[in-house]
Amino acid sequence: MNKVKVLVVDDSAFMRKFITDLLSENPQIEVVGAARNGKEALKKVSLLNPDVVTLDVEMPIMNGIDALKQIMKEHPLPVVMLSSTTTEGAKNTIIAMQYGAIDFVAKPSGEISLDLYKVKEELINKVLLASRANVRVISKDNASEIIMNPMYDKRAHQRKKIVCIGTSTGGPRALQQVLTRLPENIAAPIMIVQHMPKGFTKSLAQRLDSLSQITVKEAEDGETLQNGTAYIAPGGFHLLVRESNGSLTACVEQSPPRNGHRPSVDVLFESISALTGYEKIAVIMTGMGSDGTVGLKKLKENGNTKVIAEAQETAVVFGMPRAAIQANVVDSIVPLEQIAEMIVKYVEGQGGKGDGHEPIFGSVH
Repeated sequence: MNKVKVLVVDDSAFMRKFITDLLSENPQIEVVGAARNGKEALKKVSLLNPDVVTLDVEMPIMNGIDALKQIMKEHPLPVVMLSSTTTEGAKNTIIAMQYGAIDFVAKPSGEISLDLYKVKEELINKVLLASRANVRVISKDNASEIIMNPMYDKRAHQRKKIVCIGTSTGGPRALQQVLTRLPENIAAPIMIVQHMPKGFTKSLAQRLDSLSQITVKEAEDGETLQNGTAYIAPGGFHLLVRESNGSLTACVEQSPPRNGHRPSVDVLFESISALTGYEKIAVIMTGMGSDGTVGLKKLKENGNTKVIAEAQETAVVFGMPRAAIQANVVDSIVPLEQIAEMIVKYVEGQGGKGDGHEPIFGSVH
């Protein structure tokens, strides 16, 4: 089996050696080179042709963000960011994800992180996963257009709706493509689980809010849900929805992780499946594994649900959509740039009765 060739980029000689040693412990990985800054990284990407780059965010001469932009423009390949957990570090990491980084690993303690070994398994797993990611879809720059509310069925418009979205690897960029296309007067709240550690989801929400017509925020425990607002599960917490006195409230809690995830898409979807008197639109997008499929089955069992899955040709990682499609709980399979339009159609009552018998669009390869 061919080894995954990795280029390590960090301005600290100590960190370059530390990261190289950690990655080299895995027999599937070969570190083919190291670079001290973004400028050197660009030269070495051309010279060494690595399968994956690990890239520090904060570096002199050329920082990680500028290097990433150039790599994705000139030589698109999977990049895993190494980030500090400071507010600035989190903000820059989210920007990097939206410029095309596949994933990131948070350094446990600052720039020179002597305890990086604590995240060794996470770093190795993310590098191996990145090597299999579909980078072609990231290098395409799809401009976002706000979707105007189409003509709608007045009876459908009177019914109460809720939208829920689950995503993981490649999700921040995918969420930007979907949320920035939604009209601000969409007649439903939007609940989102993006697999992400504590300290990063607030920056993600702020970034998406600054780009979108709708309001985007990190969910707070006990808040009443509003139409035209997207609520992102805080990193390290599950997000659930409860019905109370005719309105919906967010519940943020720390029960044990589900399938290794907290927040978990299944936990959100299962809580929404218990709501009565609501039509539900569930979306499953790019991500590794099968989180969300169990929740989608519950949603379908309880009825009044439409399920949209991201098509393979646009998914950075097709694991989560594939699992849902194979479980036969999906109504529409559409490329990323059409997901917002499909959400609006279902919210506005143009998508049929939600009985699961409409044809599926798209295909699974």
